[in-house]
Amino acid sequence: MADILLIEPDRLLAETYLQALAAAGYSVGACSGAQAAVLVADQTRPDLVVLELQLTTHSGIEFLYEFRSYPDWQDIPVVVHSQVPKSEFQQNWQLLKDELGVKAYLYKPQTTLRQLVATVNEQLPVKA
Repeated sequence: MADILLIEPDRLLAETYLQALAAAGYSVGACSGAQAAVLVADQTRPDLVVLELQLTTHSGIEFLYEFRSYPDWQDIPVVVHSQVPKSEFQQNWQLLKDELGVKAYLYKPQTTLRQLVATVNEQLPVKA
């Protein structure tokens, strides 16, 4: 069973995503902010991170920079699932993809739960 770290500040959405991912067979740890997410990642070493960019106190981008600063977390795939349209990051998409390890970008208003789960399935590394 793969471990997913869900970083979602909206409690209702977090519960909905957690239930959908758990129903798909994943173990899911949910956090509402970047600091808590770093602590949970340190304890669980997730196989994949699902991240909202709009967080309180620290942005999702700040979280990614801190997350990637740890050598053990360099290869963990990140799926951005955000209210922020991808078009706002067009100029920085290469940075997000190459330097910060964002494997997929989902715009919440246009993403179904099925699409979220399918994207997580696609991005998870195959375990030997």
